[in-house]
Amino acid sequence: MIEKKVTKEELLEKAKKPAGIAMKLHPYYQGKMQTVPKCSIWGFDAFSIWYTPGVAAPCLAIKKNKEEVYKHTNKSNLVAVVSDGTRVLGLGDIGPEAAMPVMEGKSLLFKYLGGVDAVPICLDTKDPEDIIRTVKLIQPSFGGINLEDISKPKCYKVLETLRNDPEVEIPVFHDDAQGTATVVLAGVLGALRFVGKELDQVKIAMLGIGSANTRTAYLLIAAGIDPKNIIMCDSKGIAVKDRPDIVEKKDYDTFKYDLAQKTNVEGLTGDFGVATKGADVIISASRSEPGTLKKEWISHMAKDSIVFANANPLPEIWPWDAKEAGAKVIGTGRSDFPNQVNNSLGFPAIFRGALDVHAKTITDEMCIAAAHALTAVAEKKGLTNEYVIPKMDQWEVYPNEATAVGMKAIEQGIARVEMEEKELYKMVEERIKYSRDLTKLLMDKEYIKPKI
Repeated sequence: MIEKKVTKEELLEKAKKPAGIAMKLHPYYQGKMQTVPKCSIWGFDAFSIWYTPGVAAPCLAIKKNKEEVYKHTNKSNLVAVVSDGTRVLGLGDIGPEAAMPVMEGKSLLFKYLGGVDAVPICLDTKDPEDIIRTVKLIQPSFGGINLEDISKPKCYKVLETLRNDPEVEIPVFHDDAQGTATVVLAGVLGALRFVGKELDQVKIAMLGIGSANTRTAYLLIAAGIDPKNIIMCDSKGIAVKDRPDIVEKKDYDTFKYDLAQKTNVEGLTGDFGVATKGADVIISASRSEPGTLKKEWISHMAKDSIVFANANPLPEIWPWDAKEAGAKVIGTGRSDFPNQVNNSLGFPAIFRGALDVHAKTITDEMCIAAAHALTAVAEKKGLTNEYVIPKMDQWEVYPNEATAVGMKAIEQGIARVEMEEKELYKMVEERIKYSRDLTKLLMDKEYIKPKI
């Protein structure tokens, strides 16, 4: 039961505490990631195998057949986390060097949660063409690319250009958009199953038309919701196909324009209060300020309404206020409230599954499979109004989700490697367990220094 226990000031103070600890621990460890061997070094003669002259043999094998690179190198488990530092968390355009701690943190989550080796690549450019060219140039070394913290609408151009370029032969994924959308979809699916509603029958009101909600809208449509049942709203009001600023900027923000043509078929205008009348679900990715979503807007939603207020560090409405206004299920981006929408539930396993079958891309269908796998884990544990999506510390989430993603890639014919579901699950489980066990061993032996 959600109870009013804390004030805004107390939550803000709590949100600030990790920053103080981070300023002590980051210089203490001098970063979060390192490179360690994965092969045996039994003596100095081992280097004649791992380096010259023995290494020439696998080099020539790869030259003969480029796909052999997956067999002889770590490419199949290596992801580049690429950013230009123009939209880092809520900090904005802070530059590539300042973005490094975030990209290292992302790499840490990749490794611990998904068993995926990840490398931060922070670029000293804001030109989308430079980013696109760089990704294409580095793809021989990586099994996948995770785009991170790139400003809108540039992030759309970079993602769609790379995803649709026949010369790009590895998955390119934008976590701020696709990852968020996957986890939000999982939350919506779980919540709808709890309240007994069907995705293709509900009305959804979305506040914010940034990269997260834009991709969420597309994924909801791909998952089965009729676009006419979606109403989107930004700071200027409800998005409608002939709204002057949307039409004027259609070449700048093509996805907002496209969604304005597909959604809100009744042509509703006004503020978000108009959009929420009779709505079954609110998905907000807007201002981090309680009160952005008003209680009266929630009170006139449909029965058994669902509210996802995803802004961080503070949600757009306090959960207790949403509950008092009549919401049945409330989710936020915070770990100290129920139903946390956390990207870490998505990207490590999505890449794990894609990498293990050597997928050429990550499709919407693979993201939908990931969302359904997340919901299945929650259903197995038992859905409640405070538990419609799994938690980050549930071990079983990641192998189940990764297996679903990999099997969908095989089904779609975009996997270079095919295997049975049980075989894939075993591989995924072993790789994730290896990563966690390795970290624990290094900590137990104090090769990773104890926390001060």
